[in-house]
Amino acid sequence: MSSWASSVVNGGISFWYADDGLPAVREPLSGDASADVVVVGGGYTGLWTAYYLKKAAPFLRITVLEQKFCGYGASGRNGGWLYNGVAGRDRYAKLHGHEAAVRLQRAMNDTVAEVIAVAGAEGIDADAHRGGVLEVATTPAQLARLKAFHEHELAFGEKDRELYGARETAERIRIADAVGSAWTPHGARLHPVKLVKGLAAAVQALGVTIHESTPVTEIRPKHAVTPYGTVRAPYVLRCTEGFTASLKGQKRTWLPMNSSMIATEPLTEEQWAGIGWADRETLGDMAHAYMYAQRTADGRIALGGRGVPYRFGSRTDNDGRTQAATVEALREILTRFFPSLAGVRIAHAWSGVLGVPRDWCATVTLDRSTGLGWAGGYVGSGVATANLAARTLRDLVQLDSGQGGRTELTELPWANHKVRKWEPEPLRWLGVQGMYAAYRTADRREQLHPGTESSRLARLADRVSGRH
Repeated sequence: MSSWASSVVNGGISFWYADDGLPAVREPLSGDASADVVVVGGGYTGLWTAYYLKKAAPFLRITVLEQKFCGYGASGRNGGWLYNGVAGRDRYAKLHGHEAAVRLQRAMNDTVAEVIAVAGAEGIDADAHRGGVLEVATTPAQLARLKAFHEHELAFGEKDRELYGARETAERIRIADAVGSAWTPHGARLHPVKLVKGLAAAVQALGVTIHESTPVTEIRPKHAVTPYGTVRAPYVLRCTEGFTASLKGQKRTWLPMNSSMIATEPLTEEQWAGIGWADRETLGDMAHAYMYAQRTADGRIALGGRGVPYRFGSRTDNDGRTQAATVEALREILTRFFPSLAGVRIAHAWSGVLGVPRDWCATVTLDRSTGLGWAGGYVGSGVATANLAARTLRDLVQLDSGQGGRTELTELPWANHKVRKWEPEPLRWLGVQGMYAAYRTADRREQLHPGTESSRLARLADRVSGRH
């Protein structure tokens, strides 16, 4: 272990909780109960769903059941990227036509402003700063992918994005070896825990019942089963993302993909002057095993990447503890991007899981024959996507119950999309390990042997995994 690693706070759920404090846990379920709608999962998806349903129909009795506390999962551990990416858009274009996918993209573009507006209306200060999203290229192959990506986004109606060369990129942020970048205004940096805490408080203030420390072990029509009792409701909505595999019968539904992060100590004014990043864009790259980062409100860099991608048997961690090798790998990305920060202390490291469907498509579904609904499979783009998914789920419930008709959201191509399950073990473990080994090898080859052609190894991994 490197000498610096001993000073890193490792786990403890996430840096965001170390910064803002753990919440006081709400009372668990105390016995059998009934509701009009029961929401399983107290993360962004579940809380936004409860929020919008209660706003639309204040008479509804809504109960949220959360296994630990609201925001314990990905909602309290993510990179704070509120942006317009949505998993599966290109597949939806193939299945439903280009214009249907454009409608989904437009809805995602609008969602960035929706989250910020609702947070403001509810008095939630989540350190949001709308600086857009900047994605950089540091090799010729990455630059070729970046330009293709930029043109692809333009084709889906995003006319307000910009493409920069090396000089223009450096004027925004000085990243070693950056040869180009693309920027979209449809993104913001935020503090994920401040958002989820504020949202939970807003939901409760509306009259929604929230039970924490209440794990749901099984969902079946009109029933959410817990060790403390069963909540019966005409609608049971599963909003469990990366923790879905822990539910009875859901082991192969969504794969819990691991993602890890580090946060530096606060940088000095001189250090920031050397880096730039004055507009506080969220920052990503065009590597196959990509990174993501933000400049936090208190002047740190929070940076993430894949680390150990998957645990055998769809297991999830308990407190976010991260392997030393992963912390080292993330630190290497930090210092490769910003060599002047070689001596900066890493203050915190943590991990969490995101939900990955077999076809890598986010979905929102309501089975009208059973009253069972679900939303998720965001593949790491959940901070904004969860909000759009929740509004879509609201409209599907209102349509089914006769309280509303079809809306623009119920007609989006991800509504009621069906996907096959993941392969049984050990096939899915071998597949995911092999896929990310291929991506890392492809990135190394592109760095060592500069050329504009993307590694064939990465293209093969894309096809095998079902990503494209």
